[in-house]
Amino acid sequence: MAAEPGPDLARLLARVSRELMEGPEDESAASRAARRALDVVPAAEHCSITLRRRGDRVETVAATSVLAETCDGFQYDLGEGPCLESVWGDEVHVSDDLRRDERWPRWCARVAESGVGSVLAVRLATERRTIGALNLYAEPTHAFRDQDRDVALLYAVHAANAISSADAVEGLTTAMASRHLIGVAQGILMHRYDLGLEQAFEVLRRYSSHENLKLRDLARTVVERGDLPAPDAAGPH
Repeated sequence: MAAEPGPDLARLLARVSRELMEGPEDESAASRAARRALDVVPAAEHCSITLRRRGDRVETVAATSVLAETCDGFQYDLGEGPCLESVWGDEVHVSDDLRRDERWPRWCARVAESGVGSVLAVRLATERRTIGALNLYAEPTHAFRDQDRDVALLYAVHAANAISSADAVEGLTTAMASRHLIGVAQGILMHRYDLGLEQAFEVLRRYSSHENLKLRDLARTVVERGDLPAPDAAGPH
């Protein structure tokens, strides 16, 4: 049963929220969110995090067990299930008995054969957008009560914000690293060919366009080689 509403639940969610934001560097925010969900909703035995990707794709980025990841995979393969519904449709979906649920017949049959009896899927969304779904699985039927659903909804808000913030930081870090790499490559070309800053960048830009290379990848090659690569070794034309 989930934590009772009131001060204890508020303190638990506050503590978990801090842990999601400030966890160890070797564990992703999504992995922490999946792991801590089992503490917040003890009725759940397995948890996974589904995130939206470009082109309306979805993928499981964290799971506490192979079973949770497998159940997600069935949804993606079949194109049906509570996780997908939470991402693209209503906010929360609960199935008390997967053997009797007729909403997703093919998925329910496969998951029930795997030993899962109940599922609770909740949308992960920030104020700006839906980023995915929190998927909670339990082997007994009728495992999740209304209270579990309510607590999962509250927890999903904290999890979504933590995951979204971590992704934003990662994207910013990657962008900064790319800019630094390009700057170093510019410096190499300026020294080697007596170019100005803008001229060196224009050489990189034209070369990457002509050789169908990402500017970042070309810059990395220049830094590693100390010069532009030979055109026939630069990549696909």
